[in-house]
Amino acid sequence: MFFFLFIFLFSLLPSHYYCAEVDQITLLQPLAQGQILVSPGHIFELGFFSPNNSAKKYVGIWHKDISQRKVVWVANREKPLAVADTSASLTVTSNGNLKLVDGKQKSIWSTNIASLVSSSNTSSVAAVLLDNGNFVVNDHLGAELWKSFDYPGDTVLPNMVLRDSKSGKGHYLSSWKAENDPSPGKFLLGLAPQTPSQGTVDFSYSLYDKPVSYIYISPEGTVRLRFSKNDGKWHDYWQTPKNPCDIYGACGPFGVCKASASPICKCLKGFVPKSSAEWSKGNWTRGCMRQTKLFCERQTNKSVSSRGKKVDDDGFWKMVLKIPDFHEFITALNAEETSNDCKLRCLNNCSCLAYAFVNNIGCLVWSKDLIDIQQFSASVGVDLYIRLARSELGEGKPIKLIGSLTAIVFVSILAAIVFGFYRRRANQKRQTQNFESTGMIKSSRDGLREYIGKHDPLELQIYDFDSILIATNNFSVANKLGQGGFGPVYKGMLQDGKEVAVKRLSSSSGQGIEEFKNEMLLIYNLQHKNLVRIMGCCVKEDEKLLIYEFMPNKSLDTFLFDTRKRAVLDWVTRFNIIHGVARGLLYLHHDSYVKVIHRDMKVSNILLDEKMNPKISDFGLARIVEGTQNLENTQKVVGTRGYMSPEYAMGGMFSEKSDVYSFGVLVLEIISSKKNTSFCLYDQQLGFLAYAWNLWNEGRGLELVDEILGDSYSSSEVLKCVHIGLLCVQDNAVDRPTMADIALMLNSEKDGPHPKLPLFTIQISAFHHQPHSENTNSSKKEASITMIEGR
Repeated sequence: MFFFLFIFLFSLLPSHYYCAEVDQITLLQPLAQGQILVSPGHIFELGFFSPNNSAKKYVGIWHKDISQRKVVWVANREKPLAVADTSASLTVTSNGNLKLVDGKQKSIWSTNIASLVSSSNTSSVAAVLLDNGNFVVNDHLGAELWKSFDYPGDTVLPNMVLRDSKSGKGHYLSSWKAENDPSPGKFLLGLAPQTPSQGTVDFSYSLYDKPVSYIYISPEGTVRLRFSKNDGKWHDYWQTPKNPCDIYGACGPFGVCKASASPICKCLKGFVPKSSAEWSKGNWTRGCMRQTKLFCERQTNKSVSSRGKKVDDDGFWKMVLKIPDFHEFITALNAEETSNDCKLRCLNNCSCLAYAFVNNIGCLVWSKDLIDIQQFSASVGVDLYIRLARSELGEGKPIKLIGSLTAIVFVSILAAIVFGFYRRRANQKRQTQNFESTGMIKSSRDGLREYIGKHDPLELQIYDFDSILIATNNFSVANKLGQGGFGPVYKGMLQDGKEVAVKRLSSSSGQGIEEFKNEMLLIYNLQHKNLVRIMGCCVKEDEKLLIYEFMPNKSLDTFLFDTRKRAVLDWVTRFNIIHGVARGLLYLHHDSYVKVIHRDMKVSNILLDEKMNPKISDFGLARIVEGTQNLENTQKVVGTRGYMSPEYAMGGMFSEKSDVYSFGVLVLEIISSKKNTSFCLYDQQLGFLAYAWNLWNEGRGLELVDEILGDSYSSSEVLKCVHIGLLCVQDNAVDRPTMADIALMLNSEKDGPHPKLPLFTIQISAFHHQPHSENTNSSKKEASITMIEGR
């Protein structure tokens, strides 16, 4: 009796006192308050909520079985309902749109899309919530008319795709204004349209061993990745920024951020805060303004001085900084021009506010407000020259030299010694730069001999083109060894019986001349048993040939990825190859007379001699960097998909850690005989790096070993190499070891730190400028692993 009385009384309660689950919203079945739309697998819910017991009400999506609720999407972010309005509902309208109406049937929010269904089919339109958290509207045939994934809030869910603005629909995450206010706040997170410079970029992620997760940007601008341990709570996995300077534009226009300083923001020299009151309170977002007007701005009725002349009333102040946003690349500069030419170009253009001349890139100028400037504690960054009125530069204080004649003589002698030392070093460097700055190699044989004569005529020979034709049997297909990114490679037999490999740089390649200069410049000066040796070159009209020592076993990929040949690579051979490549990279990064970043490390660029010893080849994309310089930037992202590090693929930033990343991929491929691009990142399959990490993390690292080896391998050596490979492919460059660290780990029992799981997937659709790849038939969707970093 009591039971029936309870049921009777419960049925009299208003609908908002209990919760009913529904599986779809239609014209005839709106979602009322007290009802919850549930995904088929009971993973997500959609319904009405009030954040932190506020007086406002919203429609949103959250995970069903996690009591620590995090709303991952909100429909009416900017138009809340009153909490007292209990008659609001979400429905499908007669034109097929979703609409949220209040108790008076006033529209609060709508999908507001042109209807693709006739009125007679509207009753078949349904809004459903999928198990991936996507809220979609389907027509009567099941086709999607609208989906919430196209309109993100502050959260990215696994496999949800963000696109850059070049795709036609820029997707950005926008933070909530506060924890109880989901309206758009101060911070945005998305893909910057200017990097990388090629094609359309999509971003998505997945945590393979933690499927219940999300990334969001907090009201304070912090980006967090969280996951659930099935305990009803969320746990932080990763977050950025790690310091306040990583927030984009933290100090506003013309403000410099230095995390180790207090306060962290200061104005550039010659600039003062726009609002001293706000600045003193720690609100730096409005930035700084120029204190003294530029001379060229005051001379409105006079023309700016002609090229080559000096403008006395404007000058430049040098600072070593992370370069600001919105630079322009001056492509008109030719190879002979220098930093001084870049300075004059900026000086002769009154709209130019700053310039930087970056090695191997060229002249960068800024004509917009300088924003997102960061200064590091160490002297790391780019030399940025900021335009100032001459009066802001100051005249400097005279230096008084007081001392005895003996002291003066001593200082003079010391200065002469130092000058002589640096002059010698400068002459060596100038020889390199003179060659590098040559726009075109002289096509005549005499011109090329003149260049080589200044260097080392005993080592590098100039071959006659006709002799190369005879050696390669007129570049016969039967003599072809392979196809590189910039042209084919042929086997040749010289008249003295010596076998050689001839790289024929393609005349149709826009980068062919650059590769020719790089290989001539680098390899002939680098001597190491694990680097391929160049013997000479040949230039005739459009033909550019490089002649190398012949490697009878061709490249590593011809064995590693061939089911019939890979048995030749026993574990001893594979381990020796890993050691040899590591030694070669260590030489390039640390032991050679210049520091070289290869930028295209992959199995096809590892050649094998008659004893299967490895030699690193193909230096066409390599770059020399200064010994004290840790990071370089390029506007042209080149390399091979799957081997490019995240910071290089996404932002053009390369360093020795970029080569370390590629080495890590290569090591894991050598162990497994699996191509890193052979793993699908969709259909519930793991990416190559995540697959390797999962096996290692679960104590099953030996399962990565190529099955053709059977049990004939050293378990300790394999596990050591797997561990090293995973450390090398860490998302953050700072988490990767150096080649010196790797050499130490390979030759001792030293263990490195515990590697983290490589997290994110970047898809690059290079419709216009495809990155250099050995596979000309590769899919337009390029994939690499990366992570979001605060700018």
